[in-house]
Amino acid sequence: MTEKKGRPSDRPPEDLKKERDAFIQQFFRKGAQLTEELLRENERLRDKITELESENGKLRAHLASDSAIRDLLRKIEELEQEKRDLVTQSVRMVAASDRFNSRYSEAEGELANLANLYVALSQLHAARNVRHVLRNLKELLAQFLGAGAFSVYLASPDGKELVSIASEGVAVEEIARMPVTEGVVGQAFSKGEIFFDETKDVSKGSIEDPAAVIPLDFNGRTVGVIAIFGTLPQKTEFVNVDTELFKLLGAQAAPALINARLFTDAGRKVPGVQAFLDLED
Repeated sequence: MTEKKGRPSDRPPEDLKKERDAFIQQFFRKGAQLTEELLRENERLRDKITELESENGKLRAHLASDSAIRDLLRKIEELEQEKRDLVTQSVRMVAASDRFNSRYSEAEGELANLANLYVALSQLHAARNVRHVLRNLKELLAQFLGAGAFSVYLASPDGKELVSIASEGVAVEEIARMPVTEGVVGQAFSKGEIFFDETKDVSKGSIEDPAAVIPLDFNGRTVGVIAIFGTLPQKTEFVNVDTELFKLLGAQAAPALINARLFTDAGRKVPGVQAFLDLED
């Protein structure tokens, strides 16, 4: 059997093969280049992502720091407000303490004044004879009122003169008798009013211009006066407690003197109970 000759081979011509191979190679080269570019771009993107993550971390840290600062500032403001509140409370407490101390000092001063008045009253009425009453009266005038020159007067029987029964710091002949119608001493006796000038330096008083004159009252009638002609140098003014002592002496000195005189006249004997039962109203 005779073999048939086949058709020419399907293989492409050499030129076409070369062109195909060239295309394939170029395709792969382009693919390789594209792959390299993609890889480079991917690497760049990775670097960019890393950079962004780093910046993001910094931003987060910054935001956290800002938040911490805001918290700190808020805490500082709260503490400042608390401090202001405490300062306000402290000021109020100091003011309250000052008021308390002031009231306490006033109460303490008033208590001391009352004690002085009580001592003065006790000393006046503790004496059982006129000499002791006058001695105690002198001590009261010197110690409590700072009197340096003074005289205790009683009215004469005719009521026209004031007669000195005790004095200190002045010549007796200068103040022994005074008319009830003359001078500050006579006016105070006639009017039955306490006299003293709050505007003057009482340590610079004189016989003509005394520092104070205190009428002595007995049973609603003025029977004498205490004339303070001047005080000691350190005593330049009379204060509130002094005026209270003026009133006490004006009300109690005369009864103390008269009671001491009557007690002496009675032989310094205490009357029996019948004497009190027989008293008339």
